[in-house]
Amino acid sequence: MTAISLTPVQVMAGVGVLFVLASVWRAGARRAKATAEAARSGARMVSLAGRVLFTAGLIVGVQWVVITRAGGGWLLLAVLGVPALFASYTLTRALTVTTYDAPRRRGGRR
Repeated sequence: MTAISLTPVQVMAGVGVLFVLASVWRAGARRAKATAEAARSGARMVSLAGRVLFTAGLIVGVQWVVITRAGGGWLLLAVLGVPALFASYTLTRALTVTTYDAPRRRGGRR
């Protein structure tokens, strides 16, 4: 049997080639991951917009039927008031600024 004999230059060249291949592979994986995440977030936005439009159409349809057929009274108040309550709750939660006060280190006072 013959032993493999490599010069230090050949070993360093081999390590360099392996490093370059690993770097290219990782960069490709990162790029693929970023592309997939962008596609998912775009699909989420379209899906969310579709659900919002469908729900809004459903609420408007029910309100239209009640207003044109039933007239007024408590039913009209409920049909117009309940969606308004949900919308105001959602908008209030979305627009409220909350802060997070991190606990102080070492429990000291200022």
